[in-house]
Amino acid sequence: MSKTEVIYLVFSAVIVVALIFDLGLLSKKNQVVSFKAALLQTIFWVMLSLLFCGFIWYENAGGNGKEDAIAYISAYLLEWSLSIDNIFVFIIIFSFFKVHPENYSRVLLLGILMAIIFRIIFIAVGSELVARFDWVMYIFGAFLVYTGIKMFSSKEDAEFDPQKNWSYRLMKKFMRITNAEPKGRFIIIHNNKAYFTTLSMVVVMLGLIDIVFAVDSIPAVFSIIPDPSKKLLIYSSNIFAVLGLRSLFFLLRGAASKFDYLQQGIAIVLLFIGVKMLIEDWFHLPVWASLLVIVFCISGSIIYSIYHQRKGVPSNYEH
Repeated sequence: MSKTEVIYLVFSAVIVVALIFDLGLLSKKNQVVSFKAALLQTIFWVMLSLLFCGFIWYENAGGNGKEDAIAYISAYLLEWSLSIDNIFVFIIIFSFFKVHPENYSRVLLLGILMAIIFRIIFIAVGSELVARFDWVMYIFGAFLVYTGIKMFSSKEDAEFDPQKNWSYRLMKKFMRITNAEPKGRFIIIHNNKAYFTTLSMVVVMLGLIDIVFAVDSIPAVFSIIPDPSKKLLIYSSNIFAVLGLRSLFFLLRGAASKFDYLQQGIAIVLLFIGVKMLIEDWFHLPVWASLLVIVFCISGSIIYSIYHQRKGVPSNYEH
C-alpha cells in the first residue's frame, strides 16, 4: 500500500470516527447546544485538523512532508476563515424560517453533509481542469480578484435575503412545501401526499448556498495547492473546515454582529490569492507567505471589528 493510499485510509477513518464521536457524545437530539458545548466541539475539530496536519508531515517525513503540511494548514485556515462568512448567512436563513434552537444541530449536520458532497464534486472537476488546461489558473485568479474587489466594496446594508435567493425560488417551484409547524420533522404526510417542511427547505438551502461559497473557495485553494496530484490535501483541508462549521455556528451566532469588518479581511485575502495566481509564472511566492497573509488579514479584521463597531449596528443578532 502506497503512502497516498495510507493517508486516504487514515483520513476516511478519522472522519467516520469523528462524526460518530461528535454525534454520539458531543451532540444530543432535540437539545439546544450551549456556548460551552460549542466551544468544546470547535476545539475538538480544530485539534483533529491539526493532528491530521502532523500526520501528513510525519508520513512524508523523508520527502515533502513539511511543505505538504504547510500547504494543508494554509488551505485549512483559508477555508475556515471563508466558512465564518458562511455562518452569518446561515444565521439569517435560520431566523427567516423560524427554526427552533433544538432543531439547529440536526438541520446543520444534514446541510453540511450535503455541502461536502458538492465540495467533493467541485474539487474533482477543478483538479481535472487544472491538470488538463494550465490557463484555467488564470481564470481562477481573475475571478478571485473580481470577487475580492466586489466583496470589499459591497454596501454595509446589502444583507442576504433568503426570499430573493435563487435556491429559495427553485425549491418553491419544484418542491411540494407546507408551512405547517414541522415539530422536528422534515416530511409531513397530508391527504396521502408528502410535503416538505421548512426544515427540509433549510437543509437544501444550506447545501445549495454552499455551492456559491465553493465557487470562491475551491479556486482559492488551488492557489495554495496548485498540483492536481495532491487532491488529498485539498479534500482534507476542505472537509475538515466544513465539518467544523456546525460547532462554529453555535459558537458565533450570538456574536455575529461583532465581526463587521471580517468581510473586508476575507476580500483582501481573495485579492492577494487572485493576484498570486495571475503572476505565478513570473514571481513565485512560497506557501508560507500565503499562510502569513491569511492569518494576518483574518485575525486583523476580527480584532479591528471588536474595537471599531460600525455605528447603528446592534450589539447582538436575535436568536
